[in-house]
Amino acid sequence: MAERGHLPPPIKRLCCRPGYGSGRRPGQRVGGAGLGNGALCAGPSSAAAAAAAAAGLLPLGKTQNPESLLDIAARKVAEKWPFQRVEERFERIPEPVQRRIVYWSFPRSEREICMYSSFDTGTEDPAVALGGTGAAPSGGAETAAAENRLPFRRGIALLDGGCVDNVLQVGFHLSGTVTEPAMQSEPETVCNVAISFDRCKITSVTCSCGNKDIFYCAHVVALSLYRIRKPDQVKLHLPISETLFQMNRDQLQKFVQYLITVHHTEVLPTAQKLADEILSQNSEINQVHGAPDPTAGASIDDENCWHLDEEQVQEQVKLFLSQGGYHGSGKHLNLLFAKVREMLKMRDSNGARMLTLITEQFMADPRLSLWRQQGTAMTDKYRQLWDELGALWMCIVLNPHCKLEQKASWLKQLKKWNSVDVCPWEDGNHGNELPNLTNALPQGANANQDSSNRPHRTVFTRAIEACDLHWQDSHLQHIISSDLYTIYCYHDDTENSLFDSHEWPLWHEHVPTACARVDALRSHGCPREALRLAIAIVNTLRRQQQKQLEMYQAQKKELLHKGLTLITNLEGWVGHPLDPIGTLFSSLMEACRVDDESFHGFSDFMENVGQCKSLEYQHLPAHKFLEGESYLTLAVEVALIGLGQQRIMPDGLYAQEKVCRNEEQLISKLQEIELDDTLVKIFRKQAVFLLEAGPYSGLGDIVHRESVPMHTFAKYLFTSLLPHDAELAYKTALRAMRLLVLESTALLGDVSRSHHIASVVPNQYPRWFTLSHIESQQCELASTMLTAAKGDVQRLETVLESIQKNIHSSSHIFKLAQDAFKIATLMDSSPDITLLKVSLELGLQVMRMTLSTLNWRRREMVRWLVTCATEVGVYALDSIMQNWFTLFTPTEATSIVATTVMSNSTIVHLHLDCHQQEKLAGSARTLALQCAMKDPQNCALSALTLCEKDHIAFETAYQIVLDAATTGMSYSQLFTIARYMEHRGYPMRAYKLATLAMTHLNLSYNQDTHPAINDVLWACALSHSLGKNELAAIIPLVVKSVKCATVLSDILRRCTLTTPGMVGLHGRRNSGKLMSLDKAPLRQLLDATIGAYINTTHSRLTHISPRHYSEFIEFLSKARETFLMAHDGHIQFTQFIGNLKQIYKGKKKLMMLVRERFG
Repeated sequence: MAERGHLPPPIKRLCCRPGYGSGRRPGQRVGGAGLGNGALCAGPSSAAAAAAAAAGLLPLGKTQNPESLLDIAARKVAEKWPFQRVEERFERIPEPVQRRIVYWSFPRSEREICMYSSFDTGTEDPAVALGGTGAAPSGGAETAAAENRLPFRRGIALLDGGCVDNVLQVGFHLSGTVTEPAMQSEPETVCNVAISFDRCKITSVTCSCGNKDIFYCAHVVALSLYRIRKPDQVKLHLPISETLFQMNRDQLQKFVQYLITVHHTEVLPTAQKLADEILSQNSEINQVHGAPDPTAGASIDDENCWHLDEEQVQEQVKLFLSQGGYHGSGKHLNLLFAKVREMLKMRDSNGARMLTLITEQFMADPRLSLWRQQGTAMTDKYRQLWDELGALWMCIVLNPHCKLEQKASWLKQLKKWNSVDVCPWEDGNHGNELPNLTNALPQGANANQDSSNRPHRTVFTRAIEACDLHWQDSHLQHIISSDLYTIYCYHDDTENSLFDSHEWPLWHEHVPTACARVDALRSHGCPREALRLAIAIVNTLRRQQQKQLEMYQAQKKELLHKGLTLITNLEGWVGHPLDPIGTLFSSLMEACRVDDESFHGFSDFMENVGQCKSLEYQHLPAHKFLEGESYLTLAVEVALIGLGQQRIMPDGLYAQEKVCRNEEQLISKLQEIELDDTLVKIFRKQAVFLLEAGPYSGLGDIVHRESVPMHTFAKYLFTSLLPHDAELAYKTALRAMRLLVLESTALLGDVSRSHHIASVVPNQYPRWFTLSHIESQQCELASTMLTAAKGDVQRLETVLESIQKNIHSSSHIFKLAQDAFKIATLMDSSPDITLLKVSLELGLQVMRMTLSTLNWRRREMVRWLVTCATEVGVYALDSIMQNWFTLFTPTEATSIVATTVMSNSTIVHLHLDCHQQEKLAGSARTLALQCAMKDPQNCALSALTLCEKDHIAFETAYQIVLDAATTGMSYSQLFTIARYMEHRGYPMRAYKLATLAMTHLNLSYNQDTHPAINDVLWACALSHSLGKNELAAIIPLVVKSVKCATVLSDILRRCTLTTPGMVGLHGRRNSGKLMSLDKAPLRQLLDATIGAYINTTHSRLTHISPRHYSEFIEFLSKARETFLMAHDGHIQFTQFIGNLKQIYKGKKKLMMLVRERFG
């Protein structure tokens, strides 16, 4: 965060020194000698340092010398008091005291310098984060290169390279030069850096590099670290006003004149202006006591905070938002949010300032109004940014250290943003119709307020409500302030008892709100307090679990008899905007992997450089824990409690996706933990509770129809419990298999009670946008159980029943069938026949489910089922063929099932004997005949093929074809069967079917490319080969069905080339005499052909265009060839041409072409 060097310096407080006697000679101060040429910043003496270390003020090992009382006092004053207050409080301040206060006023820790000059990259290695010698993070070379470009890392490199020079500290002002080494494309540059500081915070920075960014530039970092690491090499002077006060008039005049001479081009106009004002008695400058000093430190009214370039924060956020999620802008915004959290953890007031600046830019995003006008939803990543924004404001307003005026200011700003029309709603595009849940549920007359009149909850609503919360409750203060808070006389006679039976404190508050307090404590640098409150909340949840179990067991018979379910939680903890379970889990897990000292505050920053902490989680017992309990067990247990909570599925796509996403995130964190005997006990305990707690558990025997399903959670429980308690694992997973929202008989709740789900969500058919994902998770759970149950007949049967009862998606059942088949037929083991039967049963269910519905995978499913049945054995194949009508369409049964079963590959694979082959063949023939009867159009050919080896069956199939030919079969189907018959050596049957096909055919004059033409030509050729009688019988059918002249002329020409019956039946040859065109049946065909040419000619001339004239002339040429086949054909054609000339004489060009060709 560098500012240009020519920017005007900030206004400094006015300084004067009234505490010196007029009799003192120039150059002498009370209590000390003159400054002379200045002195080096001496560190604490060895003796003083040792004393401080012994007192815990300095870390042991830093130095063996005790720290002086002067240094101890000066360091504390430098941290807390503005220097003006010190001057006003003490009339005379000895020079050594001033020097030590000035010395200790510069920041002492590099942590803040790093925070203001780099993003938190998420690396676990402090050496990497700080630019030490540690290994590169797991992100690889790209991540390491990105970190090396951070100002903090570059500043360290400049410092280590000896690029910092001319370092001078005058009072509370540090200056120096930093040299940027020459690069390949850039020359060496020298940057002038100036830093002002106050109470161990950098309050302003300037650098001549001109770089603009949110962070301090590398040159500021280099100079700051030089002062922190090498204080003994920095020349220190008291504030310049102190030096000037020691000069007499001649010295002052010489000082000013030399200053003007050295910088006359820059300061001469300003110097003259100031001289004129000072010499003027009535000038404003003479009315003010003292003069400003930029090196004199802060005034009492100055805000003590680190320098933050607000303009650059706004510009960067605006830029990232304008990129609309591209170029990694979402990642950069998340890094800014992480920076806010980092500031809050350091108790830096700039955290709230920075978040305010970010929020203002978010609210000014023009896309908000555009989306609202268009009614479209914001992108998922952008929506998550808003969620984080709301959560951060919740942390801000719950700051346990903030003042009331600060909270009032935040509340005013939040309400302003909340009132803007485009302010995003808490649950996406759907207004939350639940009552105020951040605080206690509303009571009294307004409790049942109409939801339609209730204002929508925005992302800021919870933060606004949290402004009413406070930390003054004495019980809460005792909880967070001490590990030893307990009671010695336990009375559990009230539901809201402050202690449990183990004398541990409880905290009864709306759970998300209580967890928001934990998050606030963690965020504001109070990890130990956050941990204590988290433990109290977990204990409260565990006690609540026990009470709920007892309550349900007392009412179990009545509830089961009524078939009604009660829901006491109107909102789920997993997927909640405040993420309560995630907060508790993270707080407790942090305590498992960090040392105890880290909870008391930050140790010296650089001591940890190069030390990489292990991420292995350990059982670290805390005070008052029962035997075997630890932070780790509490973290795991609260995660299981939250995941198992029965909760209603929220409205809206985003809210539902968030439920799924948060559940999967929490489970993935649990999966990182290696289970031991202690944790397995926790799993057993929670699994038993979840099964027995009825409506209070998502795995209870009574749940509401619209409760969030437990498939994902149950899969994790199943895999975790299976090696230790298989019975409980299966019981849990089987209970979770249900998906009541798809069952019409699911419980709808007791509508007589206002706090039941049925009264909150009255829609009988809810819109579950994530239903496909939920069904896939249900399928994954079932697949996991199938895999685990391999070899266990009873388990497999139970899982199969559950799948058949609960899964309603054919595609998912098919996937399970395929999974079971793969598991049962692994290459390294013999097939598991029980699992194969399960696979077959699932496949049969898929067939039944998809028989009457459209499914693009149906053909694949049928083929797979036959493969599966083949693996099961011959009886399975026989069974599916005997029951084909409940599983397959007639087409599938004949063309896929029976055909595959009767193939040679199947017979070889199953090693069938003759008896088994004949039995299968009989079933296949029966199937074929039944299918042919039901759907002759599509099954007749397959039936004939399957029955051809059995004379009776074949004749039956042929008769079915004949019976269907006159009614339900098309000419193409009949022609296909006819060709099959000819190929099999049944020409007369083929002829019979061809004549039947001809009766269904109709070719108009212009269909000279119709696909049936080849069939007509084949039928005529077949008839011609059979003999004159057959040809004579089919020609009338051809004349009736075919009106296309070119087709008729082709048939006519073929019939005149050879004698009918030349290759007849039984090898019989005819006399060889060609048929006459003047006699039947060819005369009839010739007349029809000539008539077709005449009709076609007139039809074409009706709409002919000049570009088709040449084509038409060729058509007439072909017509003349046909006309000339008749004995009087020449006369007929001449008359025909004459008629054309007369009728179409208006088409002069065309008729001229006709005359040229035909006369």
